[in-house]
Amino acid sequence: MTADFQQLRIKMVDGQLRTTDVTNIALQDAMLAVPREEFVSAGKRDLAYIDEDLEILPARDGMPPRFLMEPSPFARLVQLADVTSADFVLDVGCGTGYSSAVLSRLAGSVVALESEAALAESAAATLERLGCDNVAVTQGALSAGYPGEAPFDVILINGAVDQVPQELLAQLKDGGRLVAIVGTGNAGRAMIFVREGELFSSRTVFNAAVKPLAEFRRQPEFEF
Repeated sequence: MTADFQQLRIKMVDGQLRTTDVTNIALQDAMLAVPREEFVSAGKRDLAYIDEDLEILPARDGMPPRFLMEPSPFARLVQLADVTSADFVLDVGCGTGYSSAVLSRLAGSVVALESEAALAESAAATLERLGCDNVAVTQGALSAGYPGEAPFDVILINGAVDQVPQELLAQLKDGGRLVAIVGTGNAGRAMIFVREGELFSSRTVFNAAVKPLAEFRRQPEFEF
């Protein structure tokens, strides 16, 4: 029996977004419109709308697997960033491109940054097929951001991090916002960082447990 993906999108918005205070109508409309099932493997299409993180790349070469973030914390992060049609957005760790597709419907333009070649290629192909022509996919180290196109109005990090690198914060415009889940597991908390000249303010907004991005792990310090 073939899944009715449009109905699953409606259930996702009604049951996962609205119930967790995602009230931004443009964001709800974007997530109703973007076919999340196109951004997972064929075997996981029927699971695309469940309220769990979905594996999009298995563990390899000592690196942990990569995941598509669960709909609710992702939507709450995007809502926190308050993306507008005038914004230039950096989507860090875009994975297979779902987050970039949603952002493309809210922002003026999006740079989708991905470190894994297979994911970057998949994202570029799917985004092109879906007509997301205001997104440019680029491959590079996630923690380094994309200084060649900086500064950005909004930077979104797609996964939990131990800390937000200063190198990324420096790529914000004056008044720009960076949103991320800082801390892993039940210690994870959604934070927004705002640039004001050369100063950065931050605040915690909600708790969220999402899968970590290994590239943002804090290196253990050597102690005598």
